[in-house]
Amino acid sequence: MGAIGTTGAKGAKGARLRKVALVRALSKLGHASRSQAYGLVRSGRVQVNGVVVTDPAFLVAPGLTRIEMSGVELEHTPWHCIALHKPRKVVTTRTDPEGRATVYDLIADLDARVVPVGRLDLASTGLLLMTSDTELAGWLTDPATSIVRRYVVTVRGELSDASAHTLTTGVVDRGEALQVTSIRVLKRSKRETHVIVELAEGRNREIRRLMKAAGHEVTRLKRIAFGGIELGDLAPGKWRHISAAEMRAALPGAPAFAQHASARQAGT
Repeated sequence: MGAIGTTGAKGAKGARLRKVALVRALSKLGHASRSQAYGLVRSGRVQVNGVVVTDPAFLVAPGLTRIEMSGVELEHTPWHCIALHKPRKVVTTRTDPEGRATVYDLIADLDARVVPVGRLDLASTGLLLMTSDTELAGWLTDPATSIVRRYVVTVRGELSDASAHTLTTGVVDRGEALQVTSIRVLKRSKRETHVIVELAEGRNREIRRLMKAAGHEVTRLKRIAFGGIELGDLAPGKWRHISAAEMRAALPGAPAFAQHASARQAGT
């Protein structure tokens, strides 16, 4: 039986591999979310090099360490990324205690385990990325990455140029600094204003909070782009595959796994 530890493990070219916590490795393999992996490890269902490990923080080297769940060796699931047009009144969770429709109901015919890249709230619509690559999902939502999200927003009342400018300089809401990257007025009247808003971060309900601080209620909010990936004419409730090559072209700094998946898909 092989030893559990992987200290000093190196790849074929002698490069030292970065070790990660066991729960993160399970998540990266695409077989469980981080919270699900924690429970699986604690319950004694996970073996590392043939030995049961119950410490979620135990360090392993993905690609070298043999990880099994209930005696079955785990392998990477195929790389998947999709673009979904989320409709209103659909929640961005796997299950809902109130019995509401979820984004997973819309992708029931997708034979892959994917996780949402960020969220859209119940009343918001538009582009939602979902992927099997948890490293990619983390990179896309990391504030340090500053990937621009673009939205079409309708608010009640006439949003003045001065108020729009305030949103670009930033406001403080509940002790949190909020700011749009850009805002462009499409149409306005005394009744309502239509704008295109860009954000470099996806804070919780950020646009709604910003508009409320400016004295306006959001009545419609639709995400139309996430970086270089656009919603286009995708119908509400429908989804499409995003190839790793498209991801690489739309977001050149995406993690290496997406780059490698592109090569595999191209047969290189």
